[in-house]
Amino acid sequence: MEEIEFILDSAKESMNGSVDHLEKSFLNIRAGKASPQMLGSVFVDYYGSQTPLSQIANVNVPDARTITIQAYEKSMLQPIEKAIMVANLGFNPMNNGDVIIISVPPLTEERRRDLVKQAKAETEDAKIGIRNARKDANTDIKKLEKEGTSEDVCKTAEEEIQKLTDAFIKKAEEHLVHKEAEIMKV
Repeated sequence: MEEIEFILDSAKESMNGSVDHLEKSFLNIRAGKASPQMLGSVFVDYYGSQTPLSQIANVNVPDARTITIQAYEKSMLQPIEKAIMVANLGFNPMNNGDVIIISVPPLTEERRRDLVKQAKAETEDAKIGIRNARKDANTDIKKLEKEGTSEDVCKTAEEEIQKLTDAFIKKAEEHLVHKEAEIMKV
């Protein structure tokens, strides 16, 4: 019985990890208004090592269409500007010598549709992760059944795994619906 509990717990943990990853990847999909998370994927060459932008600069959002980046060291303004360009986020940073200013352009209808497609792809990846966790758990349960665990106990565990799978897939789809509405809102 302890083995079954362990299998259920690890499957739940794995499925939860897929949904958490989905939530994090949704933060990088912009939904119209500026946010510091938009630059979450930017890594800057900081004295030879790739460092997240947030560790070498202060990222602020003074209004819905602007992001300002204040480097902790003025000498890092050029490398930060370069890193933003290399990250290919569709932003055109302006360096005024003190701060870097990014004007976030409003999303076109076509760009919104692309972002929704991207969100759907991320959701599909999360669902695949959830289904893989189910497959792994079911494989482990089958092994236990071959080793002599009662058929009823294994059947119940498989049903429990399926309930978890359904719940987590539903959660992922709810996140998608919410993100899609956020993206399409003008």
